Amino acid sequence: MVKGLSPPLPGRHGPLLALVSRHLDGDTDLAHDSEHIARVYRWAVYLAGEEGEDPDLAGAAALVHDLVNIPKESADRPLGSERSAAASRGVLPRAGYAPAEVDAIVEAVRTCSWSRGQRPTSGLGAILQDADRMDAIGAIGIARNVACAQAMATRGSGGRLYDPDDPLGESDRTLDDRRNTLDHYAVKLLRLADAMNTDAARAEATRRHDFMRRFLDQLASELRPPR
Repeated sequence: MVKGLSPPLPGRHGPLLALVSRHLDGDTDLAHDSEHIARVYRWAVYLAGEEGEDPDLAGAAALVHDLVNIPKESADRPLGSERSAAASRGVLPRAGYAPAEVDAIVEAVRTCSWSRGQRPTSGLGAILQDADRMDAIGAIGIARNVACAQAMATRGSGGRLYDPDDPLGESDRTLDDRRNTLDHYAVKLLRLADAMNTDAARAEATRRHDFMRRFLDQLASELRPPR
């Protein structure tokens, strides 16, 4: 069960949640666990209301957007959104979604991934992308970054928290966020606020971006040699 979402959910979201939960049983990736689904769901429904989109379709898209979770270090990582979109076609009709609704949700899921680098093709896609990216920044983003790095390390990535000679990636070295956890800020996290599609998401993302900046400033001060 997606523990962060307490049933009953409105309309078709309840039956869909039950179907999605079967895919998440036993998931140990804390960066992409059921609580991630819950947070993306809440933001997608909220943004739909702000943007005049259908909250039902937005919530459904959030619930199915990570049906297939491919490890970050895998060469197939950019295919995660397409595989989740394909998998959702077998789930959404069972929760009562009509073919045209399924098509809209599937297209939103297909284009939501950062690693795929695609722009949303609809308002629904823009909302899902913003809701998913929102969960990558701020305090929760910091926690998820570390959780993801730890998961990769347990799978033999040889990861570490930072490059000891250049912790924040301020030199001209090639950034490698599969090996250095902190490199992920320059590679992705600090770029997300400016990439938001909707006004409501952009406002919240700016606050979360500023928090990450303060975190990195504090971290840099702690890494300096004592005087």
